[in-house]
Amino acid sequence: MPEAGGQLLPRPEGEVRLMVCRVHPGPSARPGAALRKTLVALDVVCLLAASMPFFLCEVGLVSPVRHGFFCNDSSISYPLLHTETISDSVLISVGILITSLAVTLGESYHVHYFPHSSHSIVRNPYVVALYKEIGAFLFGCTVGQSLTNMAKMSVGRLRPHFLAACRPNFTHLNCSAGYIEDYHCTGSPSAEKEARKSFYSGHASFAMYSMMYLVFYLQARFTWRGARLLRPLVQFVLLMLALYTGLTRISDYRHHPSDVAVGLLQGALVAYWVAFRVSSMFHHKDRPRCLPTTILDSPSSDGHTDC
Repeated sequence: MPEAGGQLLPRPEGEVRLMVCRVHPGPSARPGAALRKTLVALDVVCLLAASMPFFLCEVGLVSPVRHGFFCNDSSISYPLLHTETISDSVLISVGILITSLAVTLGESYHVHYFPHSSHSIVRNPYVVALYKEIGAFLFGCTVGQSLTNMAKMSVGRLRPHFLAACRPNFTHLNCSAGYIEDYHCTGSPSAEKEARKSFYSGHASFAMYSMMYLVFYLQARFTWRGARLLRPLVQFVLLMLALYTGLTRISDYRHHPSDVAVGLLQGALVAYWVAFRVSSMFHHKDRPRCLPTTILDSPSSDGHTDC
C-alpha cells in the first residue's frame, strides 16, 4: 500500500496498472551510410526506368499503330492549326515550376516549425525534405507520361485534324469501298506521325496530375485555419487550370473529347497514387511515447494517461 503524507492509502483490489512504452531501434539497427547511399542510387535508377517508355517514344524509336479511315468521317476532318493555346514547353515548365515552388515553400515551413530527426546521409533537413517530396512528384511525372505515350503508340487513334495533316490523294482512293487502309499521305511525315497519337491527351494527363498533386499537397501541409475557404479556393483554381488545359486540346482540334476525359482521369489517379502511396506528405513521424495506461481487471474503467 503506498504512503502519502505519512499515511497509508488503500489501493482498490484487483486493479493493476501497466505502463507500456514504445521501443525504438537503437543506432545499431539503423541503416549505415553505405546502405543509405545505395538506396538513393536505387531511387535514381527507378526514376530513370520509369521514364524509359516516355523517352523511347519521344525520340522516335517506337511508331504509332497505322489505322485506316472513312472518307466521310467528319471527326478527323478538322483543320490543322499551327498554333496551340498551351504549348508543350509552357505546359511542362509551368506545371513543374508551380508545383516545385509550392513544395519548396511548404517543406521549408514544415521543417522550420515542425523539425524531426533524420538519419539521411545529407544532414540538411531542408534538402532531405525536398528530395523526398519533389522526387516523388517527378517520379509520378515520368510514370504518367510513360503511360500516356504507351497508349498513344499502341492505340494509334487518329487526331481530329488527321486528314489535314495526312493530305491523302482522294483521286486515287475508292471511297465507296468504305474503310480505307491502302492510302498514301502527301503531307509532312512528322505531322502525319503526330496525327496518329490522339488517345489519350498528354496535356490533359500532365496538367491534371501536377495540379491534383498540388491539391493533395496543400491539403496535407496548408494547416492554417484562419480562413476556412482560402485553401478550397486555391484548390479549385488549380483544378480549373487543369480542366481548362484539357478543354483547349478539344478547341485546338488536337484531341477528341474522350481523349481528354481519359487523360484527366489518368492524371488524377496517378496523383492520388503518388500522394498517398509514394510520397510522405500524409505520413506522420512516430514520436517516442508511452501507450495509454491500461487498467486490467476493471471493466468499468476507461481512463487513459500519457507519459
